[in-house]
Amino acid sequence: MSQSTQTPTRPVVLPPAGGRLAVLSVAAATFSVVTTEMLPVGLLTSIGSGLHVSDGTAGLAVTLPGLVAALAALLLPVAVRRADRRTVLYVLMTLLAVANVVSALAPAFAVLLAARVLVGVCIGGVWAIAAGLGVRLVREEGAGRATAVIFSGIAVASVLGVPAGTLLGELAGWRWGFAALAVLALAVAGLLGTVLPRLPAEEGVSLGAFPALLRIGRLRAGLLAVTLLVTGHFAAYTYIRPVLERVPGIGAGLISGLLLAYGTAGIVGNFAGGAVAGRDPRRALLTICAGLTAVVLLMVPAGGSLAVSVALLVAWGLAYGGVSVSAQNWVMAAAPHAREAASALFAGVFNVAIALGAFAGGRVADGLGAGAVLWLGGGLAALALVAVACAKGAATGER
Repeated sequence: MSQSTQTPTRPVVLPPAGGRLAVLSVAAATFSVVTTEMLPVGLLTSIGSGLHVSDGTAGLAVTLPGLVAALAALLLPVAVRRADRRTVLYVLMTLLAVANVVSALAPAFAVLLAARVLVGVCIGGVWAIAAGLGVRLVREEGAGRATAVIFSGIAVASVLGVPAGTLLGELAGWRWGFAALAVLALAVAGLLGTVLPRLPAEEGVSLGAFPALLRIGRLRAGLLAVTLLVTGHFAAYTYIRPVLERVPGIGAGLISGLLLAYGTAGIVGNFAGGAVAGRDPRRALLTICAGLTAVVLLMVPAGGSLAVSVALLVAWGLAYGGVSVSAQNWVMAAAPHAREAASALFAGVFNVAIALGAFAGGRVADGLGAGAVLWLGGGLAALALVAVACAKGAATGER
């Protein structure tokens, strides 16, 4: 077979406190890369005006790293196939710090995009490696919880990272948001180097592993659903600030608070989705897809009401918070023999979807207005619901 099968590696022998700290350090890495990836969402208007580009063009700061991350997620595990995973994560976080410094100092939008290419490499690499580390850092009975904690870095990035960066950008200028993330990335690199044990690579990932994985029917079904769902989410959410600015009574300060509420709901959704997905990934994704379809489409007529818009935004965060951990459970159930390769494929697809969503949303926002992105996002979420509903093999284990 061309697929590189991976014999599960025994968990690293760590005392309980050391295992928890190691898992938290990996969660800090996912928090850092996702905060960096999503920061332009909260600063879109400021970046656009500061570098003299439209909101749609400024959205390329989200699109480009998503595309690069998709490639990096597939290629980096192949390139570093025998390297210690602790060392790889340390180097990636240091590179992330450099990219954020360049972003903070960028004199033109082209320079910012160049820095965002480096960000994409870091995102893809961290996602591909971190997603499968939970089972290596703790005992088997705690692996599901450890994976949820690692993915909680994504939700916490929405709660603390993006709103804090948005607030700092509003108070001191958007460049300071990137500067603060550079300091954070260096701190996380130091933490990883200190508390992670040596993590020798499992059996190396080859490029031939990915086509072989795609022959698994239930894995294909899950990846299709993730592509539709995440593309729809980011088509709408990347431009949530312009959407919210249309609501009567919303000012810049209130938008930061609303993003904080969205992210708080996302943390709840992460652990709730993880709890359900641990038993039945299909049911978890069915619920998430249905919820996102309803919420995003209802945001269209709710634009005239502050109270309804706030309630829907919180519900949006609750639903989307469970996407990553639920989809990762689906992927692990579909390909338990090739954890890192499957995680890399999942990360690649996820980040392609982020890029497609941000790009498509930008074109729609520039051409039809910010409100039109909600129709696009809701429609794609509805298609994801159909894809999950038809994927019966995901629940039964059939190929």
